[in-house]
Amino acid sequence: MKDIKPKDIETASDAHSYHVPVLLNETIEALDIKPDGIYVDCTFGGGGHSRAILNRLGPNGKLLVFDQDEAAMANCPQDNRLHFIQQNFKYIKKFLRINQVAKVDGILADLGVSSHQFDEADRGFSIRYDALLDMRMNVKQSTTAADVLANLSENQLHKMFEKYGEVTNAKTLAKTIVERRGVKSIATIAQFKEAVHSIVKGNPNKYFAQVFQALRIEVNDELGALRDLLDQSIELLNPNGRIAVITFHSIEDRIVKHFFKCNVHEDEQKDGLFGTTAPKFLHPVYKKPITAGEQELKNNPRSRSAKLRVAEKI
Repeated sequence: MKDIKPKDIETASDAHSYHVPVLLNETIEALDIKPDGIYVDCTFGGGGHSRAILNRLGPNGKLLVFDQDEAAMANCPQDNRLHFIQQNFKYIKKFLRINQVAKVDGILADLGVSSHQFDEADRGFSIRYDALLDMRMNVKQSTTAADVLANLSENQLHKMFEKYGEVTNAKTLAKTIVERRGVKSIATIAQFKEAVHSIVKGNPNKYFAQVFQALRIEVNDELGALRDLLDQSIELLNPNGRIAVITFHSIEDRIVKHFFKCNVHEDEQKDGLFGTTAPKFLHPVYKKPITAGEQELKNNPRSRSAKLRVAEKI
């Protein structure tokens, strides 16, 4: 396997400021790490979860980390047991095989956007700044949030805001966008806010947060990537291996909950022949999701919406 070293050595505190890992202790305990095991962190980010995994691994253990954002590479600790893969985790099986790994003992995915991405104004993730409507986690991909607003039909925009952002007036929002883009392009955050200001409902910050969530999910195909990861995890995990997924909104959590329970997605049919059901390969480790405790909620407000679900390979 190929080791990727950071260009600049950063301290753990530097990486911690990049992104504060949520449910850190709970996640590491849930993974039940074997010292000589092979583990995957699908969302490396600031590397907080990865460092904790490395602390549990012995000299023969391995940790492969995925992150499609090139900026995350600088957070890699100098550790020969860690291997950085700059790819979307939806390609997990392909790139594990490229790195000569067929089976793993644990998979972790923290689906939250990193604090670093929100704080980088030119990435276009945050409503706090004016910047181009970008929102690409992988800056090498072509489609941006501005492209989505310019090219999706009114009905597609309506469904996107309704499904991914749970925006209450999604239909009106979609109509307003289509009318505005016919007159003037919507390329920046300020232009977007100005274009739809007259139909904002309730608290503007909450409203735009929901709208931006929907755009970000669409731009990065986040739900498609999550489904792909869950599908591949069944084949990749060793017996008694575990997958831990941290979600931050109800759409993701519902997908994970249903898959861990049924091993298929909600829109997939089980084998209906003679009333039989598909075989199960994963089972939930906990009946209910793990959420942040009082101290973490106090120290890190973004942990308030985090839910950790864990499943084990039968």
